[in-house]
Amino acid sequence: MASDTLDTLFSDLLALQDLSSESLPSVHLWNPKKSGDMDLIIDREGRWIHEGGEIKRAPLVKLFSQILKFEDGQHYLVTPVEKWSISVEIAPFYITLVNREIRQKEPAISCVTSTGETVVVSDENPLWVDHDVETNQPVPLVQIRKGLTGLLSRAAYYQLVDWAEANLADNSNELFVTSMGQKFVLGQID
Repeated sequence: MASDTLDTLFSDLLALQDLSSESLPSVHLWNPKKSGDMDLIIDREGRWIHEGGEIKRAPLVKLFSQILKFEDGQHYLVTPVEKWSISVEIAPFYITLVNREIRQKEPAISCVTSTGETVVVSDENPLWVDHDVETNQPVPLVQIRKGLTGLLSRAAYYQLVDWAEANLADNSNELFVTSMGQKFVLGQID
């Protein structure tokens, strides 16, 4: 099915994604010099740890998540006049929920982050699986916005595995999900 037809078919889901991004500041236009390093870590489960203590105020975390920027392999909190480097263990966003809609036999998978952003898995927001170099465990990621990724929670990843199909026809033994007309590989079947 053509991309523009899928966009029409899932216009309500894409509108949710657009709503998430419409309220974001134009951080891509902000290019101040680096102000310094901030003692702020986003851990693997999306918790924001400042000077050893977790920031528990959800509105503050959401605000900070809106001024994130990824540049030259580094994550920053940026304003028009300041730019502070921060540490990110795996990904700055944590995907707590995945949903699948099937319309006219075409699936679309949406992901919701712990900060309330919604993205639809597509060419623009691809899904892929890296592997931890030490444990070889899967590290499922989705592009949230330019250079910023989201790590899928274990429950969200297992939900994708439950929806997955196997490609055994060409001996690739790939396990994949389909969203917005594209296949996204989750791994190999032994």
